[in-house]
Amino acid sequence: MAINNGRQDADQVLQLELNELKREYERLRDEKVRADRDVETLNRQLEDCRAQAEQEYGSSDPQELRALLEQRRKENERLVAEYRRHLEAVRSGLEAVEQAEARAGEPDQGRQGAL
Repeated sequence: MAINNGRQDADQVLQLELNELKREYERLRDEKVRADRDVETLNRQLEDCRAQAEQEYGSSDPQELRALLEQRRKENERLVAEYRRHLEAVRSGLEAVEQAEARAGEPDQGRQGAL
């Protein structure tokens, strides 16, 4: 009987381990299914982004897109500098007009005495 009891205990231990391994397998299988689904979704999104880049910028190559971005940044810097110079010219012109108006509004010292 002791031998039978020992064998039953060993069988129960094996059964418990087998059940645990099955649960682990199912968990890993579910995780793989989710990962595969995520990869599929991300691949679709990547293809959508590539198509959008092709449509908007004429390329989906990362190096070409970086070069285009750098080119556009330089163009923006140039345009901002040009706009800044334009505003400075407008501001200077406005100050000149205001000064001229201020001088025109001041009474002429020489003319006042002649009146």
